[in-house]
Amino acid sequence: MAPWFGPYSVEDGEGAVVRDMVQNWVNDLENGRPAPLDRPDRKPRTKYKPKTVQDKHGLLSAILQSAVDAEPQLRAANPCAHTRLPRLDGDEVDEEMTFLEREEWAQIHECMAEDAQNLAETFAETGARWGEVTALQPRDLRRRNGRPAIRIQRAWKRDEDGKPYMGAPKTKKSRRTMVITFKLDRMLRRRAKGLAPDELMFKGPTGNQWDAGTFRRLRWLPAITLAAEKFGLIKRPRIHDIRHSHAAWLIAAKVPLPAIQARLGHESITTTVDRYGHLLDALDDEVMSAVEWAMDPTAQLPKFLADTGLASVTEGLPEVPRQRSGTSADMGQDASELGQQGASYGG
Repeated sequence: MAPWFGPYSVEDGEGAVVRDMVQNWVNDLENGRPAPLDRPDRKPRTKYKPKTVQDKHGLLSAILQSAVDAEPQLRAANPCAHTRLPRLDGDEVDEEMTFLEREEWAQIHECMAEDAQNLAETFAETGARWGEVTALQPRDLRRRNGRPAIRIQRAWKRDEDGKPYMGAPKTKKSRRTMVITFKLDRMLRRRAKGLAPDELMFKGPTGNQWDAGTFRRLRWLPAITLAAEKFGLIKRPRIHDIRHSHAAWLIAAKVPLPAIQARLGHESITTTVDRYGHLLDALDDEVMSAVEWAMDPTAQLPKFLADTGLASVTEGLPEVPRQRSGTSADMGQDASELGQQGASYGG
């Protein structure tokens, strides 16, 4: 934002940020135009996708709204309130995301250059972001409840001139500890052997951090092309689609959405639902099994629920009387007697 709003103030008065400035900024981001304060020798800007523009506009809006809500109030209105934003249709979001089947991921992994396979494995097994995985250091290897884990506490970012620097993860909840498989832990510890605690575990061909564009050009796209030739792979996933695929695999394995939210580092469960909620139709059988169990007091707990440990929840609860069919001694009782017996089961 600095190359557009650096000299201006969030407060009302002379030099304040106004509505036209915000709209011009959004238009510049959408069309890849240079900023008013860009240096003459700065490399050309690229067009931002509609979702990215909306995210950045949301951040600016939150900053300016805090000025409106401040005590004493710093400005009377939020200039972001009526900005025309690039349209983001639901269909466009679905098209942007590519979900890989496990077999498709295995094909791509097999076709990757050897020096990139470990990095790709870490993406696939954790679902972490590019900037988070490439910032991992030996000191990030942890244990949680007896299981191997990694601590995500830093990520690569870029400054206004496009230069990489290491900073805090994307959001507060992006700073997280996630459990990993013993297989992944062994691989990471092999890579960490002999390194200083704050050295990078994944380095590019030059010995520095992996650049996303370099990895895509020299390792990712060649692997996709080879997988298409060797296995008939049709999809053309982006690197970030490994993260989406990781979430899809967890949903298919019936992992609850709050656990997926925590693992991916989403700030809100709404983000997780909005992004991956359309995949939940894979759980239709489990939903119906749970409903049928709830509607039939004599039914056993469905296996997928029993496997979660929820069977113990029903221990100690009064037994619900079963309906009887056919002739029985109870059939001869009058309504008053039945009412007294059923009283102990009342709400």
